[in-house]
Amino acid sequence: MDGENPAARILESLLFPKIFRSFRMAIQPSKLIIAFLMIAAIGLVGWVMDLSKTAGTIQDSNGLQTELNLYLAAPDKFNSYIENSTMQHEKGVFSTMWGFGILKFHGCLKAIFRFDLFGVLDNIMEFLRAIKWVITYHPVYCLIFGIINLGIISVGGGAICRIASLEFAQYEKPGLVESLRFSTKRFLKFYTTPIVPSIIIAIAASCIILAGLISNIPYGIGELGAGILMLPALAAGAVIAAMILGIIGGLNLTFPAVAYDGADSLDAVSRSFNYVYARPWRLVFYTAIAVIYGGICYIFVRFFAFLLLWSTYRGLRFGAITKSSKGLTDKIAAIWPEPSFSRLLSYSTNTGTWQESTAATLIFLSALIIVGLVASFIISFYFSSNTIIYALMRNHVDETPIEQVYTETAEVKKQGY
Repeated sequence: MDGENPAARILESLLFPKIFRSFRMAIQPSKLIIAFLMIAAIGLVGWVMDLSKTAGTIQDSNGLQTELNLYLAAPDKFNSYIENSTMQHEKGVFSTMWGFGILKFHGCLKAIFRFDLFGVLDNIMEFLRAIKWVITYHPVYCLIFGIINLGIISVGGGAICRIASLEFAQYEKPGLVESLRFSTKRFLKFYTTPIVPSIIIAIAASCIILAGLISNIPYGIGELGAGILMLPALAAGAVIAAMILGIIGGLNLTFPAVAYDGADSLDAVSRSFNYVYARPWRLVFYTAIAVIYGGICYIFVRFFAFLLLWSTYRGLRFGAITKSSKGLTDKIAAIWPEPSFSRLLSYSTNTGTWQESTAATLIFLSALIIVGLVASFIISFYFSSNTIIYALMRNHVDETPIEQVYTETAEVKKQGY
């Protein structure tokens, strides 16, 4: 120990560089497969629900405008606009939100690399306004979609967090089946953990609403009752504020709490929210590092995917010497538009025969797999980096060693079996 390099000891004592293990952990095949299956399942649910075409569109001087575009442009005039216009229902809510979400995601990335904090916040706020639109004007759709997909995320996200926790703590790499078995056995824990803060907020809000209802009692009794209940109402408001701040800062740590410590729903929320209030700036610091590093890693992964698709496209075009059925260009260009870094995926409409249309569809689906893997990396990185952040916060606040992770063997010994 005496001969150890002092600089090495200092680096070892620092925790935040461990976040840089996120990339290596995120590209693990088992995590990417789980994330890909999550995306496929969520996309399938959205596609089936979008068969109803519940989101409206309208053609104006600016082109095709979706219901979401109109709401974001003028939310205060949205209701009257719908009542006085002939809106066509030609799009689904999922496809509308998916396209808008991708746009805002890339907007955030560009703002991050410009070190434009306000740009990041603007994109996040725009997306939150879009969520408000869904909840307000498509509540049934939103409820059904949320219930189904929370189950998908609970199984997939829980499995990824479990792999990340064992890999980070003990350098173990559990298999795909083992990790999915862990998350399915604890499905209720993962599923109910994000719901617990909402239930607490609803209970606190009900107390405030009850105080407001009491104020309706006539002859001044209501006003007197509201005054008496003001302090309890403020206490309930404090609970709501605390929960909202906890959700913003700590909700992303709840799945890792279940995966790392085998915590139940209430315990996971309590641990995660406690870290937000115990060391808020440290959590902000770790999160900022993960976001910036994740953005850099995403650019690298996307560039790799672009090179893969572009080199394949160019190679195919090099071998294609005959024209397409329309005679305008070679066969490959007719069935596959050239990919670019900003647009990896596109579908060709320049086909003339059913054979060319079938080929264009097959090429599109093949390229879609590559794009799906890029999206899978984002999900895998999100859960992996948050698992690392949870372990670091737990180590700093609770002084629990990073190597200490929940195992079923330890649980059996604890129970005395």
